[in-house]
Amino acid sequence: MDLELRDKVAVVTGASRGIGRAIALGLAAEGCAVAIGARGESELRGVADEIERAGGRALPIAGDLTSTEGIARLVDGAAERFGGVDILVNNLGGSAPANKPFMDTTAADWQGVVALNLYPAVAASRLAVPHFRRRNGGCILVISSIYGRESGGYTGYNAVKSSLNSLAKSLSRELAPDNVRVNAIAPGSILFPGGSWEKRQQADPQGIADFVKRDIPLGRFGHPEEVAAVAVFLCSARASWVSGACVPVDGSQGKSNI
Repeated sequence: MDLELRDKVAVVTGASRGIGRAIALGLAAEGCAVAIGARGESELRGVADEIERAGGRALPIAGDLTSTEGIARLVDGAAERFGGVDILVNNLGGSAPANKPFMDTTAADWQGVVALNLYPAVAASRLAVPHFRRRNGGCILVISSIYGRESGGYTGYNAVKSSLNSLAKSLSRELAPDNVRVNAIAPGSILFPGGSWEKRQQADPQGIADFVKRDIPLGRFGHPEEVAAVAVFLCSARASWVSGACVPVDGSQGKSNI
């Protein structure tokens, strides 16, 4: 199936490893020019090298994507290098700033988890929309979590992931007249080198094995490439009537009816 992504320009945040890396590689494999951003310069350069070795085009821009300046360097850099922007994947996020019970979280913890998850998606989307309008359309994809669709995890993480799903839904309606589609993907527990689940697995192999058996009906962790496959489809012309959706990719881990 031709996804009609050749020569589209995509921006992917948090692209140095895990889900973001897999999405960047997937989009590049379909012919997109990809601008990738994260803090880790060497890891980011490694992803860009992998794309270029396969014949693709990549622009790695290392920086602090929780700042307006860092996001602007990435989005505007993509437009300058490749001539525009067609796709934005808001993948940056994590639970660490508020990875504790509610009554133990401080104001700084809350500010940190919002700054890491919600603000970059808001800022990047605001910067991308003018580029989309110049191209007569575009696509925004937000990577949230199954714990944005239902209760789960620590309260701070749950709250910001819920807000990302709400952001995607609201933007899908507001930007529809500009021919801009907006969707979210809600991954379940994804295992990859250096990720939080790998660290937990190394620290407590039996406990994590019990968790997988108890909480993931398909009986294993997901892989970043499995999320990326859905992401690439949602960014493509083949998903032209899909907007405002939140798609779980979770091995039936989630329990929400919607």
